[in-house]
Amino acid sequence: MSTSTSSAGSLPAPADPAGHGHLAAGGGLDRRTLTVPSLVFLIIAASAPLTVLAGGVPSTYAVTGLLGVPLGFLLLGAILALFAVGYGAMSARITNAGAFYAYVADGLGHRQGIGASWLALISYNAMQIGLYGIFGFVVSSFLEARLGLAVPWWAAALAGLVLVGLLGVSRVDLSAKVIAVLVTLEFLVVVVVDAVSLAVAPEGLSAQPLMPSEFFTYGIGAVLSFGIAAFMGFESAAIYSEEAKDPARAVPRATFTAVAIISVFYAVSAWALAVGVGPGQVVAASREHGPDLVFVFLGEHGGALLTDIAQVLFVTSLLAALIAFHNAVARYFFSLGRESVLPSWLGAVGRRNHAPVAGSLAQSALAVVLVTVFAVAGQDSELGPLFPVLTLFTWLVNAGAFGLIFLLAVTSLAVIGHFRRDPGGHSAWVRWAAPALSAAGLGVVFVLVLVNFDVLIGAEGPSPLAVVIPGIVLAAGVAGLAWGEHLRRHRPEVFAGVGSGRAVESGGPVPDPRPGPSSGGAGEPELAGEQR
Repeated sequence: MSTSTSSAGSLPAPADPAGHGHLAAGGGLDRRTLTVPSLVFLIIAASAPLTVLAGGVPSTYAVTGLLGVPLGFLLLGAILALFAVGYGAMSARITNAGAFYAYVADGLGHRQGIGASWLALISYNAMQIGLYGIFGFVVSSFLEARLGLAVPWWAAALAGLVLVGLLGVSRVDLSAKVIAVLVTLEFLVVVVVDAVSLAVAPEGLSAQPLMPSEFFTYGIGAVLSFGIAAFMGFESAAIYSEEAKDPARAVPRATFTAVAIISVFYAVSAWALAVGVGPGQVVAASREHGPDLVFVFLGEHGGALLTDIAQVLFVTSLLAALIAFHNAVARYFFSLGRESVLPSWLGAVGRRNHAPVAGSLAQSALAVVLVTVFAVAGQDSELGPLFPVLTLFTWLVNAGAFGLIFLLAVTSLAVIGHFRRDPGGHSAWVRWAAPALSAAGLGVVFVLVLVNFDVLIGAEGPSPLAVVIPGIVLAAGVAGLAWGEHLRRHRPEVFAGVGSGRAVESGGPVPDPRPGPSSGGAGEPELAGEQR
């Protein structure tokens, strides 16, 4: 079997009656725009380094009561590095903005690919829209504290939404440049926090947070559950593969680089914060101050100016993450619309900038709806100003992380399925050993997240939400499987083109199931009546 990269443009495009853009087959996404460093910045932006240090790390110390948080990042980094082995090798063969969708469709079957695409859509949307909760709260609080302006959280969130939406309908390299600046500034602030922490060190440069005994104990599941959210977005290099320079090399390199940077940088920063506050005090301090711990610490040891700069960059950290996840959702919509798995108008791109305009606008519209719903629901809430953080942010971000962990495990199995059919000269380590180990590791993390979901959403004791929220996420995947079966029975020409990366008109000819050098197929498309 010959395998080539997926490409838009194999079939004629349906008309664009709205006239706002043209469909993928007419030109597709902007080609050969992103370099490896650009991809790395886009990946790291989604994980939001300053947000993790300020929010995730203190929360983990506070909830788990364990000092071994740094080792959690290293263990998760090792698991995700195993995932990247097969994922990176497969990305060199399949270039598709649908990423998980195309990989699962190729390795496990077309229905499963559609199920994965629906699960990816709800997960990425949940991650992105959930971030508006904390973004709105942080901006509103900052404006009131520094300028005396009383701006509702939802107004600040909608202002951020407009900015993210404008970048979403622009050339992807513009988003990449904005993100590169923001992420660089984030790193500088975190490095400063680390340096101040190590300089202060009230109990000395202690290695206690790095001791296995502080990690491999009761509560390890909660540490991993909190920690995995910090990595979400690391897999997104493949989403930009159609816009990358030399995607066969750029995607795996960017993925490995991002995993290494994220795991080591977060581990060092979590250790440094514990040392700076004091290993004997960091749990109590985290419980007292929560996400404000980093800023309180800087205020005490770095001065007011440094604290203000860090708080501003906390906002831009969230903005960078919003842009990164928005771009991911827009490209999933584009990929599914291009192949008519979802309405074909979602495959429309800008005439000049080739941005996935329809997908971007669809994501923005969903965000407006949900932010509005939570704004109305939060009126006169007993949770007060923290309502968007404790509901919109906490519920949706953890729901998104839950869904993406499941997708990572399924994709590991898809990698095995792909290389079982076509080894392509790869070693057993790449074809099945590393993917099998990553599937097992991610499966364990998935179960731990499910078991600890009530803790993750801040529930005091068992909560119906700990069942309802994961249930909604998994139900989206099941609904996708059902939709895939519907397409197989009633729209075989669309079903046959699933994951191919080619524009397919509903009612048109069934794509040639025999891939060749110019077919652009993502593996072997199925015959219309084939059960899989």
